[in-house]
Amino acid sequence: MPVTLGPILETQRLILRAPAAEDFEPWAKFAADEDVMRFLGGVQAPSVAWRGLCSVTGAWTIRGFSMFSVIEKSTGRWVGRLGPWQPHDWPGTEVGWGLAREAWGKGYASEGAAACLDFVFDVQGWTEVIHVIEPGNTASQAVAKRLGSMLLGPAKMPAPYEDVAVEAWGQTREQWRARRGR
Repeated sequence: MPVTLGPILETQRLILRAPAAEDFEPWAKFAADEDVMRFLGGVQAPSVAWRGLCSVTGAWTIRGFSMFSVIEKSTGRWVGRLGPWQPHDWPGTEVGWGLAREAWGKGYASEGAAACLDFVFDVQGWTEVIHVIEPGNTASQAVAKRLGSMLLGPAKMPAPYEDVAVEAWGQTREQWRARRGR
């Protein structure tokens, strides 16, 4: 019997919940899409996508937080994964996002990431958040700006990604709360 991990967050259009076994097929399709994976480490075979799904799911047990599966309320479809992320040697406490192509341009990344920022600051007690973004990923840079994050500068990724040029965008809990009027 599957175990429920983590909270369920709801926004106007999304349900954010821990990944589950039924997410594998859309997760693998997401990971096989060249455009989707352009800034997310490249296309992955289903076996690698499976390990990624299990890694994200396992982080809920080990860290007490991890990325959520993004479920579109209107259709019940899995449309991506986003949320808190901090593997070993990661450059900081991140809220990241990656959405399936059919979910692009709908504002889901900003909507879901905002709910996750509330979660990490209010529930997890984080004091700052970064978003690790490749310099050419203008769509994710736009999401970071909509969230109120600023470019902090270059960041160093752990192996095996140490040669990938990335920038950290981010903000503090106080900056986020001031922006949200709290």
